[in-house]
Amino acid sequence: MQAMVLKQLGAALEWTELADRQPGLGQIRVKVAACGVCRTDLHVVDGELPDPKLPIIPGHEIVGRIDAIGAGVTGLSVGERVGIPWLGHTCGVCP
Repeated sequence: MQAMVLKQLGAALEWTELADRQPGLGQIRVKVAACGVCRTDLHVVDGELPDPKLPIIPGHEIVGRIDAIGAGVTGLSVGERVGIPWLGHTCGVCP
């Protein structure tokens, strides 16, 4: 996969090629179509939040399609369009 990675606080993000990870138990892998970067992400990039775990790929609020499914996942299928909200929580109204 390709990603913009923050390797050092206050430095420019670096375009990086990373190995695709296989999803683990209860996980899915999503091919990202769009990803939001919010002010909190920029606080991390600018070094304004304490103790970020570097390297980090800023961004959340993702929309894409499932391209791999780990063991134990039910109700989802490869190719399905999904959204991944901030912190991974929703109100529970949408599946």
